[in-house]
Amino acid sequence: MAPTPLPLEQMPAANAGYLPAGQEGGPRINTMSMSVLIDFIIQRTYHELMVLAELLPRKTDMERKVEIYAYAARTRHLFTRLNALVKWGNSVSKVDKSSQIMSFLDKQNMLFVETADMLARMSRETLVRARLPNFHIPAAVEVLTTGTYNRLPTCIRERIVPPDAITPAEKKQTLLRLNQVIQHRLVTGKLLPQMREFRIRNGRVTFEVKHEFSVALTVMGDSPTVPWRLLDIDVLVEDKETGDGKSLVHPLQVNYIHQLIQARLVENPNALSEVYNCLHYFCQSLQLEVLYTQTLRLNYERLDDNNVNVEEYVPGVKLTVSYWRDLKSELGYRLTVQSDPSEIGRPLAVVHVPSLGAKESAEVADRAVRSEHLSMERLIVHTVYIRSVSRLSDLKLEFQAFLKDVDFNLQGTPAILTVPVLSPCLRAEQIHITIDTHTGMFRCHVPKHLDCPITDEMQDCLNGDRSKLPMLLSELRYWITHRRCEKTLQHLPATATETLPFLMLPEQELLQAGRHKIYVKLHRHPNIILVVQLKEKSAMPNEMEYTFHLGFVVYQKDENDVVDDSAKQLVSIVAQTPSDIPKFYTKLMRLIEFDTFVATHGPGTEVDAEVSPHKRKSNGDILAPPAKQQKTIFPAYFIPELAHVVAMCDEKIPFLNLAQALSKHRIPHSGLQVEANATSLVLKILALPKPGSSQPAATAAAAATGEPGKPTPATAPNSSTALPKIESHVWDDLMRRVLSISVRSQTNKNSQVRIWVVEFVFYSTPLQSTHQKEQGSRRTVYLTYEQANHDFSKTVEDLLNDWSKIVYLYTLVHDFAEQLGNKRLTLGDMLVVKSFNYVNLLLGYGPKKEVTCSIYWSVQSHGFRLTFVGGISAVNAHSMMRDQLAQHLNQQHSLTTIAHILHETYNPMSSIAKLPVIPLLGIPRTQVPVLSFCMLPQSPCLMRLAYQAVYCLELRFRANRLVSIRDGASSRFDRNVIEEFTPIQGLKAFLSKYADESAVYRGRAPHEDDNPLSPMGLEDNFGGPSSVTGVSAGGSSPFLSAGMRGPQSPRDSGLRFPAPHTPPSSSNPHTPASPHPSAGGGGAGGGAQSHANFNLTSPPAPHMPHPSPGGLMPSSPLNPLPSPHMVHSPGPNTLYMQSHQDSPFTAMSPANNNWPGSPSMPRPSPRPGQSPEHRSTGGANAGVGGAADRSVTRGTLNRPWAGAVPTLLTHEALETLCRPSPHPNKDINVADMSPLERFLGCVYMRRQLHRNIQSEETLTALNSTEPGVVLFKVDGLQCQVMLNQMHMQSLHLKVTQLPPTPDKNTFPLILDDLLVIEQYFDTRVAAPPYRPNALHSICRLLNLPGHVLKDFVQIMRLELKPELGGDQLKWTVQMCMRVPPSAMPIVPIGNACVVLGRMKILFFLHITRIPYNGKDSLVLPIVHDIATNLTQVAEKREQVQSPIMTAASTLLRRFADFGVQQNQCSLFPAITELLTNLQPTTDLPPPPPNQSIGPPVGVGVGVGVGVGVGVGVVGASPNAMMPMQQLQPQVGGHGPQLGPNLSVPQ
Repeated sequence: MAPTPLPLEQMPAANAGYLPAGQEGGPRINTMSMSVLIDFIIQRTYHELMVLAELLPRKTDMERKVEIYAYAARTRHLFTRLNALVKWGNSVSKVDKSSQIMSFLDKQNMLFVETADMLARMSRETLVRARLPNFHIPAAVEVLTTGTYNRLPTCIRERIVPPDAITPAEKKQTLLRLNQVIQHRLVTGKLLPQMREFRIRNGRVTFEVKHEFSVALTVMGDSPTVPWRLLDIDVLVEDKETGDGKSLVHPLQVNYIHQLIQARLVENPNALSEVYNCLHYFCQSLQLEVLYTQTLRLNYERLDDNNVNVEEYVPGVKLTVSYWRDLKSELGYRLTVQSDPSEIGRPLAVVHVPSLGAKESAEVADRAVRSEHLSMERLIVHTVYIRSVSRLSDLKLEFQAFLKDVDFNLQGTPAILTVPVLSPCLRAEQIHITIDTHTGMFRCHVPKHLDCPITDEMQDCLNGDRSKLPMLLSELRYWITHRRCEKTLQHLPATATETLPFLMLPEQELLQAGRHKIYVKLHRHPNIILVVQLKEKSAMPNEMEYTFHLGFVVYQKDENDVVDDSAKQLVSIVAQTPSDIPKFYTKLMRLIEFDTFVATHGPGTEVDAEVSPHKRKSNGDILAPPAKQQKTIFPAYFIPELAHVVAMCDEKIPFLNLAQALSKHRIPHSGLQVEANATSLVLKILALPKPGSSQPAATAAAAATGEPGKPTPATAPNSSTALPKIESHVWDDLMRRVLSISVRSQTNKNSQVRIWVVEFVFYSTPLQSTHQKEQGSRRTVYLTYEQANHDFSKTVEDLLNDWSKIVYLYTLVHDFAEQLGNKRLTLGDMLVVKSFNYVNLLLGYGPKKEVTCSIYWSVQSHGFRLTFVGGISAVNAHSMMRDQLAQHLNQQHSLTTIAHILHETYNPMSSIAKLPVIPLLGIPRTQVPVLSFCMLPQSPCLMRLAYQAVYCLELRFRANRLVSIRDGASSRFDRNVIEEFTPIQGLKAFLSKYADESAVYRGRAPHEDDNPLSPMGLEDNFGGPSSVTGVSAGGSSPFLSAGMRGPQSPRDSGLRFPAPHTPPSSSNPHTPASPHPSAGGGGAGGGAQSHANFNLTSPPAPHMPHPSPGGLMPSSPLNPLPSPHMVHSPGPNTLYMQSHQDSPFTAMSPANNNWPGSPSMPRPSPRPGQSPEHRSTGGANAGVGGAADRSVTRGTLNRPWAGAVPTLLTHEALETLCRPSPHPNKDINVADMSPLERFLGCVYMRRQLHRNIQSEETLTALNSTEPGVVLFKVDGLQCQVMLNQMHMQSLHLKVTQLPPTPDKNTFPLILDDLLVIEQYFDTRVAAPPYRPNALHSICRLLNLPGHVLKDFVQIMRLELKPELGGDQLKWTVQMCMRVPPSAMPIVPIGNACVVLGRMKILFFLHITRIPYNGKDSLVLPIVHDIATNLTQVAEKREQVQSPIMTAASTLLRRFADFGVQQNQCSLFPAITELLTNLQPTTDLPPPPPNQSIGPPVGVGVGVGVGVGVGVGVVGASPNAMMPMQQLQPQVGGHGPQLGPNLSVPQ
């Protein structure tokens, strides 16, 4: 069978050599890769360019131009060829394929030819001589049978195989015999002393001369005439510094010496002596050569000729080196290393000039020459050290001549002589004198003071004339003492200086020019200096004595500057007046000398005692003499006298200034004293003035200081509230409790600032608190003041202000303590006193007494301030009305009233605090945040709640756990509403569902039904219209229970006085001045009335604790009796109702009565509650406490003005109203929200829908007979939006199909579609969070053509019931009503998602993978063209799409090409195709970073941040970063237009 040719790829490499050159089939010859070729071309170009860069600077300008042109032409030609080659390479595939075919055919042909040639050659040449060899059978048999071969020639064994070696036993015996022969030769021969160290081993003897050589010898026989045989020579001379570890003798030199010595050993009787003489001379010469080489190297690398110089060098004989050449000497300083000329066998010797002692010279030679480390540097260093010690010893003798009893010290390497200049003296403060090893000159310095200028002079004196040495030592002693003073003061508030800038030098002799004094500036007292005089003791010059002077200075700017006489006083602080020219110069006013002993030996202070002041001896042995071994505890550089005097001045001067300031304010004190055991200084204040009587003292102090009198804060004029009156018995009781007032000075550990600490010690307190540290009888109060300002009058004023805090708070507490003990008032059940420390009162109240109220007196506001803090499980909602409560306390000065207010308002305030106050976006604009609820306190019992800056509720807290609520947008005084707010429609009906009639009548007596309530009785006098701030008209709290009477309030006199008509200046700007008489009498009189002749009080007397017919709270002396005139109607005033008969308030207002404020005939009354015989006929919808009687219908409750009438609710009902709860409609799955917020949100949405209907041309508004119902129609549909009347917390849409008109063809919707629209509106549009843009989207959907709206209804149905899609859907769908943040930036976030324009609809769908895995979620912008019936994904041209977005776009484009049916809207089928066939992200590559894929978007997702329509579908700017003002939507009949940046695939 013929062989099958192999393909070209499987051809063996061995056959490649037969291919023709240049064929493409096999391995190409003379070819290379294109990348390699390009790399070569680039490298060649770069190389030529580098060559040009190096050569061109050396050539002329014309030559450079020629070279550059040639290079450019050559490079251009090269790259032109490369370009042609690359272009040809694009079409080389066809040529390559043809060449491969030809190569394959040529290869097959070659194989056939080669096969024929090989066969012919084998038959003609190879097979002709093919024969079997003659095998050597005998040799093979011998090897295979015996394993050996014995037929080799014997000459091989004789010439190659060596003889057998001797045995180890024979070898050992021979070596032992040879050792005996060598030992005999050494004993019988002559041996030098230097060669007495040898060892005989293994037939050889080894001689070793230390530091020179080692030689090994042997003999070749036992005959005496056999000469010694030299075996080995080892030279032991080494150069460890410059030899680099190499041998100093070359092997050829060793070989020469070996041959020389071996020749001399033949027939020589003293052979061993000859060996020693030769090697010893060689080694000494080598040592001198090493020392010489080291000296030259040392001189070349580190030293110069002035330091070390080779004066003479004779090889093998001597080496002379000189040093200290700069030092003047007759003989000079040098050393000589030489061999001993008298005896050749001795080692090298060292000779010194000038001579040293024999001991020192031998020590030098042994260390540097006769050692293993041969070193010239060590030789010189040791010589210099010995020389230095000698010179310093001579200098020490000179110092001892004039410094006696001083311990000198000479030690160290290099040698250092230390000379103490003071006693005691640190080693670092001593003079360190040494000698420069290079030059031999003296060097001196003080280690602690390297910058000392005297050391240079002293060094010159040591090297020259030494007669000035004692004077320089004295100057150095004073200089170091100055530095010691600075070191002593570095941790004290003072600075030492040697001079002061005097314009004229003072006359005192102490301050004349000289160096023996220092000035100490006290940091805290700039006008006081301390002069320290320094003097040496005559007996002991090394000891210093100090004299102190205290000086008072002032600062001048020139000689003509006038100095105040007050600066000459003993203690004064003269402040520099502001001036353009700073005052730099000093003038001394007075100088006082201190007795150093008295100043340093005060009570408990002995600075020179050797016993530590921190440790006291026992058994009264404080004055016993100390033991001898005890030493001072202070370091040598510390001057205890100076430190003590500075500290004494720094500490006592502020006390003296403070005492002077106290005397100016006429405050008696005991003067500066030292406390027991000398612990600190103390200033005792004997008494402090009453806060109201401190004006004369302040005036006197101002007169003394020359400043205009300023009223103290306690008597500040024009204060908004009157100061509390301090009764004499209260002041006397406080004075009896004050035990002591002490002033001390301390330092703050954190800031290191000096502060005053004033300690008040009181005896117990009138209030017993629960604090564990306030149970004893001794109570201390600590007040701190800073000392940094030097204004001691300000410190005294601050002390008086803090004293006023204690006095005023004590006045308040003193009265409250009496009432707290009264069990009738039940204050103990309302609150608990947690702490009272005379400065602050901490009250705990609430159900668990865990919320606290802190009461204190504020000097800045001249009144009491309150601070509220919540507990562990509760918050303190009273903090929002802190200012109102503080104003009430400052007006009434009664803690009892505050306690009742806090107790009664805690629950309603806690309920109000549960309302959200977070800012929201998208209401009404997407970029402007609006608070959901804003609390506006008006008084302690009046609160306004603003909802989204649109609606307002007015809440009044009443007694008996009741709260009245009305619409805050309605004015009390005219027919208009407040401009900032909008009336809340249906508020009355909503509140009536939470009213409790039994609670309203809980506090009324039976006879009140005989006296029907006046409409005026709906408002109390506390915080009424005439007193919005609460108590500015003198009214008292409505929370004081029946029978309660203040301990200091007289009984009612029965007199009636008219109340003011104008509220105080602090009233709410939303509440104008009242035209009516207001409630509340003045002062403590309580229940006053303006008309004495019209007293409508019930039969019980005014002072009896019986209820009044006009109010819902019991009367008391603290609670004025309500009457038909005391409080007026919450509605508009009578003048308004008389002039406007069409007002809904006319029928309910007592306008035509002769009695002030009382009804003249039976009529419906807006009072909160009915008589006990009343029965509600409205079921659950008719509120019992909502001010509606039998004749009030549901329509009345829904009137716009009905909310202006207050509705009484219990605290429990208010809690239910404000506490977050689940939505009544279980289909709406949102976070819990309070019913009040849901109601207001629905009302707001209804209002926005009404405004949207009026602004949109496509929506037609219809008139509705029912109040609160929005009725409008769109194309073919009529819509009705109303509140759920059961709970009024959700909006509902009712859609009905209009009958078709002949002129217009409408697409009918079935009933089920209408129900889907209604359900979608209820659960997706009008549900929380309430955003008006969702209404815009649903209204635009309802205005679509019927067949398109039908498909949107299908999408809504699929969203509401995902199970209708079956198992074939892979995604769930949600239709966005507002643009979510994760959507493509086509429309600004938060805007309406449905945009119409040019017969196109842009909307957003949010699809989520089934099941949701946390990442497969996407918001798709969908565009439906009504004209062409195409549904596609909107794309933004400049933005890169994510893979899943691209897949969705491709899927809808393919569906548009093949899946759209005729006469059928493609919207819902396209969405169904998308939900069924879109692949998840797990099958696609990851998305780019600009496409955000977020979690599933719920109903409330999408916070608005912009207004208008963005790029994508509507007319917008191409720039995505354009300001929002340029992106406003186009309002018109045609709607917004498509923008240029939207790309809809065709």
